[in-house]
Amino acid sequence: MSDTLLVEPSAVSPTKRIVGELLRSREIAVGAVFVLVVALTTIKSPSFLFSHDGWRDLLLTPCLLLILAVGQTVVIITRNVDLSVGSTLGLTAYFTGKLFSDHPGIPIVAVFVLGLLFGAALGLVNGLLVSIFRVPALVITLGTLYIYRGIFLTWAGSDRINAGDMPKDFLALGTKTILTIPVLTIIGLVVLAAVGHYLYTARGGRELYAIGSDPDAAVLYGLPVSKRIVGAFVLCGALAGLAGVVYTARYGTVSSNAGLGMELQAVGAAVIGGVAIFGGSGTVWGAAIGAFLLVTINRALPVVGISDFWQRAVVGALIIAAVVLDRFFSARQERRLVAAREEMRNAR
Repeated sequence: MSDTLLVEPSAVSPTKRIVGELLRSREIAVGAVFVLVVALTTIKSPSFLFSHDGWRDLLLTPCLLLILAVGQTVVIITRNVDLSVGSTLGLTAYFTGKLFSDHPGIPIVAVFVLGLLFGAALGLVNGLLVSIFRVPALVITLGTLYIYRGIFLTWAGSDRINAGDMPKDFLALGTKTILTIPVLTIIGLVVLAAVGHYLYTARGGRELYAIGSDPDAAVLYGLPVSKRIVGAFVLCGALAGLAGVVYTARYGTVSSNAGLGMELQAVGAAVIGGVAIFGGSGTVWGAAIGAFLLVTINRALPVVGISDFWQRAVVGALIIAAVVLDRFFSARQERRLVAAREEMRNAR
């Protein structure tokens, strides 16, 4: 038995191991589906990809959801969820417009910073409520979803932020490109890279995974659980605030329905991208691919003549399939661990 255990690892070549890991990677699978959707839609309508507007929209349209999904991923990893990000986006988008209209000449960089801080403050409220009162984040953020939306509606009333209220340089961000890549998409990719680097290299990022895997064990181990959870909500809120600024630059107008329903899309993108809804696993890279897939499906299905009902049904089926796959792979991994422990015990 011991000879077998010694031979088996060397019997598997590094190349085969890498290929096996890639084949089991959720990110690779979701990415392949995304490429397939784009390819099939382009065959049906070549302008979907092979045109200036088609290429730009393919990269630009998902940037809002990408930023929200990255923030949502950080919270979900800790075994929580933030349902208020859509309302935070809308509130920050209106705040952005008011900054420009009430303070003409304010630097664009300052508006981005203030938007981040505004969203972070709203995320801090969520984090403190979850940590202090020990109430499930689902309940807390469902409440703040309506509170933030109510503040937005009360503040905005029948008012509407129009393109004329904002400087041309800011609005130009919505259409400007660098080497054919939209500036707003580049902002989203920078956020993705920064958060992904933090999660995989910083001690705090690894602790978020540990907390999500087993909160009780994390407490016993001495990890600052409350601090990390509050930090996750603050980061999620800050990114929702950034998404609000990006929304204003992208569309040029802000009405009371800005960000409506985007919280569920953000959760859906993260889950489809392989982020376990039960916490402890998943990557922002997968969430980003999930965001691109969701938005692209919504754009692609009308092109091939599929009705709005089936568009929503396809998205719902993807989310259900992702959750079922998570449970299946988790159960299979648990069985493997149990079998490995039994094998080691027998070898002794």
